[in-house]
Amino acid sequence: MARKSPLAEKLEEVRGRIAEAAIRAKRDPKEVTLLAVTKTVGPEQIRELLSLGVHDLGENRPQQLVQRAAQLQELLTRRSTYGEAEPAPEKTRWHMIGHLQRNKAKPLLPLISMIHSIDSLRLAEELDAQALKIDRRIPVLMQLNASEESQKSGVAVGAAVHLAEQIDSMPNLQIMGLMTMAEFTDDQSKIQNTFSRTREVFEEMKWHKIGGANLKHLSMGMSNDFELAISEGATMVRIGSLLFGGKAEADHHAEKDE
Repeated sequence: MARKSPLAEKLEEVRGRIAEAAIRAKRDPKEVTLLAVTKTVGPEQIRELLSLGVHDLGENRPQQLVQRAAQLQELLTRRSTYGEAEPAPEKTRWHMIGHLQRNKAKPLLPLISMIHSIDSLRLAEELDAQALKIDRRIPVLMQLNASEESQKSGVAVGAAVHLAEQIDSMPNLQIMGLMTMAEFTDDQSKIQNTFSRTREVFEEMKWHKIGGANLKHLSMGMSNDFELAISEGATMVRIGSLLFGGKAEADHHAEKDE
């Protein structure tokens, strides 16, 4: 029997932990999507991830996402030309998970499946205008600064529902939920509090009928805290260092405003 690659072994372990956390929370593991954060890896590892059934890929920086998507497309096209069976590139779903400046938005929009980091009305308006030009309705999540850290991007808890209503009125954006990052700390109660506050804002948005039936995602939890996030209702967990090595702290700080 062929030995599994290191990435396949890590992936199996992470999937197992996701399933166990979901079952502990009396949830169906299928409700939780693993989003692989690919900022430290090359196209060959991304190709292997796709072959292992992971199709949701996250990047922190817009330029890197555009570059990665092009590299992967080229690699898959080249290999299929030589008759090698490959995962179809159209199955790849790119997610922009880091801070996004308005002037970097345009090249992303034809490539991405979802933007997780809407943190201002001006950014939402720019995305809405650019999406109109390419005739796309872009799925978005609003980033919530539920841990109230001053150096972190995201909308303040008290302003969140009002901004969500404004985004919901934009014809070329589809608000689908919230994204948050917990503080990088060993204090489990602080982490849990961040996730539970985010879920409370999500429930309030539902009560106001923001997003309608499409409001269904909580993108929260990374390599160091995803099990707690699942216990509070996460539907997407963003995992980098657990799959590819490196420090979870590096995963965390790379998503902050730069």
